[in-house]
Amino acid sequence: MLLTKNKYAVTGMTCEACEYKVKYILSQLSDIQNVEVDWKAGEISFDSEGNVTFEQLLAVFKPHEKYKVLKENSPVVQTDDTPKTWTETYYPLLLIAGFISGVALLTSFHLGIYEWKHFQIQLFLHNFMTGFFLVFSFFKLLNIKDFANSFAMYDLLAMRVPVYGKIYPFLELALGILCLIHFQPKMVYLADIALMGFGNLGVISSVLNKKQIKCACLGAVFNLPMSTVTIIENTVMILVGIVLLFVF
Repeated sequence: MLLTKNKYAVTGMTCEACEYKVKYILSQLSDIQNVEVDWKAGEISFDSEGNVTFEQLLAVFKPHEKYKVLKENSPVVQTDDTPKTWTETYYPLLLIAGFISGVALLTSFHLGIYEWKHFQIQLFLHNFMTGFFLVFSFFKLLNIKDFANSFAMYDLLAMRVPVYGKIYPFLELALGILCLIHFQPKMVYLADIALMGFGNLGVISSVLNKKQIKCACLGAVFNLPMSTVTIIENTVMILVGIVLLFVF
């Protein structure tokens, strides 16, 4: 059968992770092949055996509001393709981790009558876990649908059970609240180990396979790429849970 060449402009692509996401969206169309996505040029192209209409493209892109498909040959606003440094890329994550660590540190001293004294490492780790789950769940809850879409691209359970991606932010929020009120802390630490440990499996698999996808740790607010930083982030939380559960 004769193949038809299709080419469209797409706005909203800002990095290589967006290319992978747009390819994933296009995979929902049947009978297309030779898909090419160029985030710098803001273009997509593919071959189809039948006639893929513009309305069909709009339909598959509709759940993903960040990306907009334009008519063929429509002008696209070019983005700045200057490579970012490691610090610039992960600045939001580093800033948030710094805030959580600072608050956890300031609230980890036994308060005497006239002065702070007796720093407690156990209290610091517990408060760090509290801040982590509350803050990270907040960013996920800002846009649950987009978070779930990104999460399903690498989490082993969310890939097969999409509703898990929509529930996950509430699991983190619940753990944060339970930490805050010190309710059954050992059960919370065990849940932290299980949740972050299982989640790390999908992250490690994606990094080893060199998938250029978006990390969903901070929801859909920041465009952070999946990398070893995500593995370190999850591993730190696993270690915090292990130390709190078995050392103290």
